[in-house]
Amino acid sequence: MGLRYLHTMVRVKDLEKSIAFYELLGLKETRRYDSEQGRFSLIFMAPPGQEDRPIELTYNWDGDDALPSDSRHFGHLAYGVDNIYETCQHLQDNGVVINRPPRDGRMAFVRSPDNISVELLQNGDALEPAEPWASMESTGHW
Repeated sequence: MGLRYLHTMVRVKDLEKSIAFYELLGLKETRRYDSEQGRFSLIFMAPPGQEDRPIELTYNWDGDDALPSDSRHFGHLAYGVDNIYETCQHLQDNGVVINRPPRDGRMAFVRSPDNISVELLQNGDALEPAEPWASMESTGHW
């Protein structure tokens, strides 16, 4: 029996904010399914060239009061980045809180608008520690 990774699904409350967040990370919409009868949308987003490894954003048109206030039971998404400092600066410049700054030049955590924890890992070797990241404190939960 062959096993193949398909996708990770997260429920979102504000579809446009969530799409904008994942676009800031560099993901692009690869496909979309809107169900009039079920009153929901499924939006698949993936890094360019990795369309076979998407995240599925599930949006219920009538709201979703069942969403937990803290999605820590989920764990986190993880993405490798070419330059952790540039990525974090880009996110921060666009209003994203860097919950766990890349003090070590290797790892950072941010949260999506739906409180999904996203780990960013430096591709290859860690970068040399650099300011302002090296002395930046963690913020909130990650």
